[in-house]
Amino acid sequence: MTAKQKRALARILCAAALLLGVSFVSLQGVWQALLFLVPYFVIGWDVLWKSLRNIARGQVFDENFLMALATVGAFGVGEYREAVAVMLFYQVGELFENIAVGKSRKSIASLMDIRPDSATVLRGGEAVTVSPEEVELAETLLIKPGERVPLDCVITKGTTTVNTAALTGESLPQDKAVSDTLVSGSVNLSGVVEARVKSLYAESTVSRILELVENASGKKARSEAFITRFARYYTPAVVIAAVLLAAVPPLFFHQPFTEWLTRALTFLVISCPCALVVSVPLSFFGGIGAVSKIGVLIKGANDLESLANVNTVVFDKTGTLTQGKFTVTAIHSDVMPPEALLDIAAVAESYSGHPIAACIVQAHGGHIDKSRISEIHEHAGLGIEAVIDGRTVLAGNGKLMDSAGVKWRPCHRPGTIVHIASDGEYMGHIVIADVVKPDAAEAVRALKAAGVAKTVMLTGDDEKVANAVAETLGIDEVHAKLLPEGKVQRVESLLAEKADARKTLAFVGDGVNDAPVLSRADVGIAMGALGSDAAIEAADVVLMDDKPAKLARAVRIARKTMRIVRENIVFSLLVKAVVLVLGALGLANMWLAVFADVGVLVLAILNAVRTLRVVK
Repeated sequence: MTAKQKRALARILCAAALLLGVSFVSLQGVWQALLFLVPYFVIGWDVLWKSLRNIARGQVFDENFLMALATVGAFGVGEYREAVAVMLFYQVGELFENIAVGKSRKSIASLMDIRPDSATVLRGGEAVTVSPEEVELAETLLIKPGERVPLDCVITKGTTTVNTAALTGESLPQDKAVSDTLVSGSVNLSGVVEARVKSLYAESTVSRILELVENASGKKARSEAFITRFARYYTPAVVIAAVLLAAVPPLFFHQPFTEWLTRALTFLVISCPCALVVSVPLSFFGGIGAVSKIGVLIKGANDLESLANVNTVVFDKTGTLTQGKFTVTAIHSDVMPPEALLDIAAVAESYSGHPIAACIVQAHGGHIDKSRISEIHEHAGLGIEAVIDGRTVLAGNGKLMDSAGVKWRPCHRPGTIVHIASDGEYMGHIVIADVVKPDAAEAVRALKAAGVAKTVMLTGDDEKVANAVAETLGIDEVHAKLLPEGKVQRVESLLAEKADARKTLAFVGDGVNDAPVLSRADVGIAMGALGSDAAIEAADVVLMDDKPAKLARAVRIARKTMRIVRENIVFSLLVKAVVLVLGALGLANMWLAVFADVGVLVLAILNAVRTLRVVK
């Protein structure tokens, strides 16, 4: 509890004690009124002051005005105890609101801890501590163990381990060496490193993330916009209704003025829309805070609402569902052990700079004796021809085998096939493919369990590879051999096919090559965006690491948030409507009015705070 909240609690307790004390004092008339004014001013002076200040500014109709008007009116008709009690319980509700909002802000403030306080720069052979905003491009940073990386940079000297938990939600440390990138906001855990700055602070990952989080509340959801419009017309309407309720029966039907004034004042207390005005934005704020805890950034409440309504999820394949880098996935040979075939292929490919060759050499992992090669020739688009240990070895595709008259065997596995032949004899083949991410299948299953009706995969790969990945992951629909503009057209078609306009389509991509599609979808979601400016700019939702399974968690949090928002709207309006009718009929007193206002507010706030609990 903050110092301000402690002072508010002390004032509430003091006013409550004074109210209890003066209730036992036997005084009548003006002396009794003056006595009750003491606890009233202790608890309500700020409400009266805000009301007068807002009236002077032309902002008449708000909850401060309603509370001031109702309680001053209650004093006017002799309901002293009720007037103080209404103001007391109103301040209790305000305290609950402040505590709840503070808790929500604290959950997001934990993300704000990524802001670096200073940077150590090597200038003229000396280590100088400056503000991160003062560091220039290409300057060299000195980063010690325990320090937060102040700017996006590339290691030029040393090795270390870093923790990116504040950015990605994952606590598993990552090893970093020379030429590796360090992202601002991560924490250096072990070694002392020197690193060259690659972006200014204003353009760094940490600065962009903080800007997103700080501005998230500015993008209102449709539900929030409705509440804002509702309050704008609702408050003047109930004030007019209360005036009519107090004036019409006495003037036209000769009813007792005091009785109907009391009903009108009760009506005003009941009508205060605090529960709606407070709980709905608080729910969205809590939802955004909850997803930030798992390393997912949502740019605004409107994007959270759109994510909650997702019915179709469209995935890019490479870098989203797969790791985006080629790996040896199978070795097939009928004439030698797989290790021997891989050894021959690695020796043959060791001089090539082609990515396929690099994959085979990496898979070999051991020492390659290049002295075994006496001749080598690279056939563009076909493969390698080399003389190894006196034997002519071919390593390449089927066309290379055909040109040499080698009878080769196709492979049932999807991917790029490298065939190996030695002195005209077929030795076998190696399969190289983009590997599916470990949690990709679980991500698809979790999305369907969360209520997503259809999953679609778009890729530029051939149909055989695309269908194999889709079958492995359980994707419903696949479209292969697509150029970037083809992906946009396919998303356009899927958007046109939506049966329910309220349901949304999300596209999940790497955020760099897929920016046009991310912008066109109802919800653009960037995968693995840690350090990617393009992803943060293009997407509505940013997953800060490469784990697609977090998307399903974000969807569940968004849907839970929207469910709580709807609960608060329905509950608040229903209770208000019932008690307003009772108040107008004279069946509700000030105590029931207090429940209809403060009680509903407290219950709505407690419900809204549930959004802060992260869905597992």
